[in-house]
Amino acid sequence: MAHPMIGRCPICHDTLQVTELYCANCDTTLSGHFDVGRFQNLTSEQLAFAEVFIRCEGKITRVESELGLSYPTVRNRLNELIRALGYTVHEEPRLTPEERRRILDRLASGEISSEEAVELLTSK
Repeated sequence: MAHPMIGRCPICHDTLQVTELYCANCDTTLSGHFDVGRFQNLTSEQLAFAEVFIRCEGKITRVESELGLSYPTVRNRLNELIRALGYTVHEEPRLTPEERRRILDRLASGEISSEEAVELLTSK
């Protein structure tokens, strides 16, 4: 029975190196140092999430449905995956709840139009 490949040492948590490959068909063994790429750094949970994300064609709503998670949770897991692969997550600056409330109050009082409110709510 084949076991899933791990990328970190279970003792010291350093990166493991693949040093042997084997072909069961022709009984060939290759020895050396093989790079398995960035995915070796992922946990089993991150790999499972990546598989679901790919199967769902990157559509977060489908990932939400399949995993039974909320949008923020799916987004957070995706951001964790991106970081674990060594990339930077581009996060949009967000309005604070107080800023959002002020804009909505200005809209309710007629001080600004709905178009201006949309612009203010989405410009940050």
